[in-house]
Amino acid sequence: MFNFEKRKEYYQALLSKNSEYEGIFYVGVVTTGVFCRPTCPARKPKFENCEFFATAKEALLASFRPCERCRPLSHPNQISPIVQMLVQAIENNPEKRWKEQDFHELSIDISTARRQFKKRFGMTFVEYARCRRMGLALKHIKEGSAVIDAQLSAGYESSSGFRDAFSKIMGAAPTRAHHLVLKASWLDTKLGPMVAIADDHSLYLLEFVDRRGLENEVKKLRKKLSAAIIPGETNIIRNVESELAHYFDGKSMEFKTPIHLIGSTFQKNVWLELRKIPPGETRSYLDIAKSLKKPTACRAVARANGANQIAIIVPCHRVINSNGQLGGYAGGIVRKQWLIEHEKKFK
Repeated sequence: MFNFEKRKEYYQALLSKNSEYEGIFYVGVVTTGVFCRPTCPARKPKFENCEFFATAKEALLASFRPCERCRPLSHPNQISPIVQMLVQAIENNPEKRWKEQDFHELSIDISTARRQFKKRFGMTFVEYARCRRMGLALKHIKEGSAVIDAQLSAGYESSSGFRDAFSKIMGAAPTRAHHLVLKASWLDTKLGPMVAIADDHSLYLLEFVDRRGLENEVKKLRKKLSAAIIPGETNIIRNVESELAHYFDGKSMEFKTPIHLIGSTFQKNVWLELRKIPPGETRSYLDIAKSLKKPTACRAVARANGANQIAIIVPCHRVINSNGQLGGYAGGIVRKQWLIEHEKKFK
C-alpha cells in the first residue's frame, strides 16, 4: 500500500495525465470498478474514489477490470489498427502517392488517419508517406542512380520541388551521395514509449519520447553527423527492442547492442564509466569524477551525464547526488527512481 503523500502525488499525476508516471502506478476507480493508466483521457474521479496499485496484476486481483479507453494491459500509446493498416499499406507500395480515393477504398477517414499519425509519429500520414518515399529516393542515389530517377520515383516532376522537399525532410540536398541515413523507430515499453535511432551498425539515440528537449537532441544528432533521419527499422533497432523487453521483464540486465557515442573525449569517458556501474547499484557524480582521476570535475560529470543520448544502456539513471538524493534525469525523476528500484530486484 502507498502512504498518503504518495497517493496524493499519484493523484496529481493522474489529473495532469503526466506520461512520466506510465508504468509507475495504476489507479482503480471505486465508483466504476475499472482501473486505468496515469494518462487515461477519461473524466477524472475524486481522490477518495481512487485506489493506487504498483502493477496491473494488483489492480486485477483487487477486482478492478481494465479500462476500455486507455487499455492498461497494453503498452502505452500502442499502435492502433488504423495506423497498423496504413503503415503496412505504405510498406507494400512505398512509392505510391496517396489520394482521397485510396482512403475510401480502405474505409478510413482521412482526418482520423492524419490525427492518429500525428499522435503516434509526430507527423501526418502524408508526411510519413513522403518521408518513406524520400528514404527510397536517397537509397537509389546512394546506390548510384541518377538524381532525376530518384526524383521521379518519389513522385516529383519538378527538380526544384524534389530538392526542397528532400532538404526539408532529410536536412541535406540529394547531391550529397555520402549522406548518412539513420532510421528512427517508436518502441513501446512499460515506462512509456521510447524512440530509437540507428543505422545498420550502431545505435545512436535511445530516449523516452517525452524527454525534455528531445527534438533539439535529434536536431543536434542530425547536424553533427550531416545525417538523414527517416522512419524505419534496422536489425540494430530490432535487437535493442528485444533487449529492452528482457530488461523490463527482469530477464536480463545486459545490453549487447553496439552503440555509437557522439561527444567530447571527456563526455565519452564519463559515459563509458557509467556503463561500469553494475545494475542495482548507484554512484555519485563525485564517485565518477574520482574514477576518472578528476575529483574536482563533479559539475562537468553532471553535464556529461545530462548530455547522454542513450538512455538505460548508458545508465545515467544510476548516478545520484552525494547526499543520496536522486538528482536530475531527463526522462523524469519518477522514472529514474523506478529504474533504480527495478534493477535492485534483480541484483
